[in-house]
Amino acid sequence: MSTHSPRLTLPVGTRDHALGPADAPVTLVEYGDYECPHCGRAHGVVRSVRQKTGDRLRFIYRNFPLSKAHPHAMHAAEAAEAAGAQGRFWEMHDKLFENQQNLEDADLLRYAQEAGLDVGRFTQDMESHAFADRVQEDFRSGMRSGVNGTPTFFVNDVRYNGGSRVEPLLSAIERVA
Repeated sequence: MSTHSPRLTLPVGTRDHALGPADAPVTLVEYGDYECPHCGRAHGVVRSVRQKTGDRLRFIYRNFPLSKAHPHAMHAAEAAEAAGAQGRFWEMHDKLFENQQNLEDADLLRYAQEAGLDVGRFTQDMESHAFADRVQEDFRSGMRSGVNGTPTFFVNDVRYNGGSRVEPLLSAIERVA
């Protein structure tokens, strides 16, 4: 990660969905798309890296739906945010990545039920696109940070360019930890 790498333009804050301690020495931010097969593979990589780093890592996920290539990505991101409004972002996040081939509205509703959400509220949020602006905020912050594909990672605010495999990502994290 050279000093010439793009940097995260929107600092990590309270608006973000985070796993791990706020005071962790390393923050890993992912811009991802729930319908992207590369992001699906990266989901397992991030899980493995989180297990290996424990409390030394804080993980942040931001939405970057590539809607032209992935027609269900935007609505899936809205579903994750709607679940987040009910305190269940990570449950929905995992379900979406574990079921990337099944992202129709009926599937999203089933995942909401399985996650124990208030389904009436979830349905209303989805029908009104209550979280579309939030998803677009993530997308715009990604564009300003130089994101042009998914997944894109930032390690302590600096873009990581080593691919989506466990060992290179873990090495990058260990270098700054």
